[in-house]
Amino acid sequence: MKKTPLILSIVAVAVAIAALALALFKSPAKKHTAATDLTETSAQAGDIVYLRIDTLIMQYDMYSDLRSAFEAKATSVQDDLQKKGRKLESDIKAFENQINKGLLTRSAAEQQQNALQQRQQDLQNLANQKQYELQEEEMVLNNQIMDAIKTFLEGYNEEHNFAAILTTSEATNVVIMGSPALDITQQVVEGLNAEYIKNRNN
Repeated sequence: MKKTPLILSIVAVAVAIAALALALFKSPAKKHTAATDLTETSAQAGDIVYLRIDTLIMQYDMYSDLRSAFEAKATSVQDDLQKKGRKLESDIKAFENQINKGLLTRSAAEQQQNALQQRQQDLQNLANQKQYELQEEEMVLNNQIMDAIKTFLEGYNEEHNFAAILTTSEATNVVIMGSPALDITQQVVEGLNAEYIKNRNN
């Protein structure tokens, strides 16, 4: 019972982070459009280019689809746990009411109490298990996204022959200052989404 809100908090935090990142980077992404349009002609083979990884992920359709499916599953898990929790709470109140009215023998009361305690423990174990499963699935989701990006960039760089592709974000700031001409974020987003849509429709 105590673990149930923890799962909700995980989902809530994930949603809040995604919403916050979208709000923070939606406008900058548009501001960079004009500048990054020059990247294809300005960034040359041998250049060190960079991409804004947080912006890239938030605009990646594969991330949006996987995240939506994950959040829907997490919500379903939370609803199920809450339903079981409410039923257990109702049964505990009914049991206490019977005890207070003297409607149960001592033996029957002990049996029911043991059964309710076991249900409570089972529900807590289930909540722990679901929390672990959701954390594991979220980790796999993130690995899928990063693997898809890395694979795409390997092919992308075979065409452009950049000396290096750096990733930067608001959190890491690997690239503190950089020419907009070397920012390949928008081109990579467009390429990733085109590839994802093509593969998804096959």
